[in-house]
This record gives sequence, structure tokens and C-alpha cells, in this order.
Amino acid sequence: MTKYFEKLDDEKKKRILQAALQEFAENGYEKASTNRIVKNAGIGKGMLFYYFKNKNVLYHYLIDYSLKIAINNYIQHVDETNTDFIERMRQATYIKMKAFAENPWVFNFLGSFLLLDEKDMPEKILPEFKRLQKLGYSKVYGNIDYSLFREGIDVTKAFNLIRWSIEGYQEEIKAKLKGRNFAKEDIEPLWEEFFEYLEILKKCYYKDEEGKG
Repeated sequence: MTKYFEKLDDEKKKRILQAALQEFAENGYEKASTNRIVKNAGIGKGMLFYYFKNKNVLYHYLIDYSLKIAINNYIQHVDETNTDFIERMRQATYIKMKAFAENPWVFNFLGSFLLLDEKDMPEKILPEFKRLQKLGYSKVYGNIDYSLFREGIDVTKAFNLIRWSIEGYQEEIKAKLKGRNFAKEDIEPLWEEFFEYLEILKKCYYKDEEGKG
């Protein structure tokens, strides 16, 4: 159904995808306007419906496209062989921020889509979403060395606190860089600061170097 869109040159495809992802991310499915999409993409409305039969087909295409980007550019690259949870989160965050910088509207769109209840998700997309969830969970939480944590600590709650701290810092980085050209920014100081926070988290939740609680 989208074969004509797939035949477009990469630059035009990127322009249409970005305009559509932005519109759905900012306004949701019901309020998303195809008029704004074609205006921002610089194409005629007839051409949009030539590539995608209707708004619903376009939305489903964006979901499938975005899930594949998330899996191939982010989740697949997380190294689950690293058994240190905080170090794994360090690596995952770096990969995620790089993927976000390369595809900001994909991840903004996914953020709005993932807020939906499963019952409201398109049926044909649900298996891919389930795969994303399962793969993401195994990549982040599988094969963890629990012996690194302090004795008597609730590891599940520690995981949540570490994750919330890291996700909060990610949002702070995004806010600082909003509207700027990520590729031209010197983000090394931000990473250095982030790694300092990770060391604090280790001191809070991990055993000391001698292995004492």
C-alpha cells in the first residue's frame, strides 16, 4: 500500500516522515492535521494520500517505522553481557541519547504512542510492540550481578531509583539542548557530569570496594 512512498528519494521521504511524526507527536491521532503535515513537508495533500491511502494508514506506518528505529538503533545495541546494572545503564543512556539526536521526532512520537493502553493499539502493531517491551526488558534487567548491591537492600526498589535518576537526567539534557543543533553542541561536559552522578549512585547502592555493606 505504501510502495510509491518507498520509491521516493531519501531526502523527500525524510521530510514527509519528520512532518508527520512531529504532527502526531504534538497533537495525537485525533487532532493531528494532514493539512499541517503537507504544509510542513512541502507537498500537495493529494500526494500524501497517494503515498498513504488515509490518515490511519499513515499513522500505522509511522508506528511500525518508529518501533523498528527504536529496536535497531537503540535496544539492539545495549550490551546485556555487562552484568553491572549502573554501567549497563550508562552505556544504554549514551546509545539512547545518540539515537534520539539522530531521530528526535521518532522518539517524541514513540513517547506519545507508548502512553496508549494496549487495548487502544493497532492490532497488527501489537506483536512488534510486545517484542520491543520484551527485548528492552531483557537488555536492561537481564543477567545482572546482584552481589554488587549492598546487603539488605531491596534491589527492585534500587533499580527503580537508579532508573528514575537516569531518566530524569536524560530529560534535563534534552531540555538544555532543545532547539539547538545537537551535532554542533559540545556535550562532553554533560556526559562528564552524568558519569559523576552515576558514581554517586554506585556509592549509594553498591558495596564498597572491600565488599563491605
